[in-house]
Amino acid sequence: MEKTELISTIEAPKSFTDVLYLSNQEHMPSEIKRLLKQKKLSFAIRPIDAFFQIHDQLELIGTVIIDTKDINISQQGYLSRIITSLEMNNVGVILLNERMQLPVKSFSLAPAKSSFFIGGTTELVSTDELWVRISLNLAYRKKGSEIAVRFAKPPKQVQIIYKNKLAEQLGMTGALVDNLSEQLRLAGLVQQDFLPTQLPNTDRVRWATTFLPAEWVSGDIYDIVRVDEQHIGFYVADVVGHGIPAALLTIFLKQALVMRENIENNYHIFSPAEVMKNLNRRLATQKLSGYQFATCCYALLNIKTLQLTYARAGHPYPVLIRPNEQLQQLEIRGSLLGIFRQSEYIQQTIQLQPGDKLLLYSDGAEPFIGSLGDPIGFNFSEKFCEIKDLPIVEMMDKLNMLVQNQVIVPSEADDITAVALEIL
Repeated sequence: MEKTELISTIEAPKSFTDVLYLSNQEHMPSEIKRLLKQKKLSFAIRPIDAFFQIHDQLELIGTVIIDTKDINISQQGYLSRIITSLEMNNVGVILLNERMQLPVKSFSLAPAKSSFFIGGTTELVSTDELWVRISLNLAYRKKGSEIAVRFAKPPKQVQIIYKNKLAEQLGMTGALVDNLSEQLRLAGLVQQDFLPTQLPNTDRVRWATTFLPAEWVSGDIYDIVRVDEQHIGFYVADVVGHGIPAALLTIFLKQALVMRENIENNYHIFSPAEVMKNLNRRLATQKLSGYQFATCCYALLNIKTLQLTYARAGHPYPVLIRPNEQLQQLEIRGSLLGIFRQSEYIQQTIQLQPGDKLLLYSDGAEPFIGSLGDPIGFNFSEKFCEIKDLPIVEMMDKLNMLVQNQVIVPSEADDITAVALEIL
């Protein structure tokens, strides 16, 4: 095989060179050399280890082809520095032979985690495809250097091949998107199976709920449980974040939030403070990846005495709606779940009376209920004040309408969940 140029010759380019071929081999593959000659491109071959000796003349280089055949382990870090240097100087890079993952991005190609490479031996490389890549790099390079260039148009058969490949890839992408959407839809249905199917309405207490995920699955979850004949426990929990990871954590929260324990032939009902403490400890002990945290507000209602005891962990305050009185937030301290394993939680008790309504909600619903403003504190919205005196089911229906009629930027959409009760 004819030598392109002696590998031992390490001279800096004296005029603009279209293609610099870096290799551990003494010869440029004949098919590549033939291609460059056919296209009337100037080219030179240099040893990989000698690159930085010509580093100061990169303005005279159009594009660089690096033949990584016979690259040894000790040269891989060096090769990464070469590519980084070339791309910092706006010189396009084409890697041949080995699929070497390098932490750089080629400016001349679509974003990727590595510069462009062609797999297999050079005998399997399509010279048409290689020519397209070279011409793209040169067009970009010469445009930036104000050197006249006629953009290389791929041969007609190459255009047809690329169009067919693109159509095939788009079809596969569409199928993947459809499949992913269906999987997410089914995941959302499974998640909703964990929600209560019936509300524990009595002749003294009426319940209503809202569950509106921002996506197929939600980072919110709620439950209303008849703990025993006299007590009903209920909560709203909100995982920090969205999507599948948050939805998976909601299932863990439902299983980890324990309202009572059986002791031989008896049972013990956990107080809201105990529920929060135990839930926090279980969540913190998991040491979840991604630093996922959650908020929660849990309340225990005695349906005979109408005493309500509640505790919260970083969650929006419960709202008490009492006839002929100002709306009231039930403020109480409580840190996020899952941060500090030894966190302690406090609880408070209020006496409900006929006509009272209580609302627990996730932070996604907060814009429709009110906002925090200085110096007056929390300011309930005018629209919420208009519906607060309606019967609880009708009030929640109106709240749903407020949410669904609101124009929300997709990037700002959040899961919306609310649980409300009314003392009849």
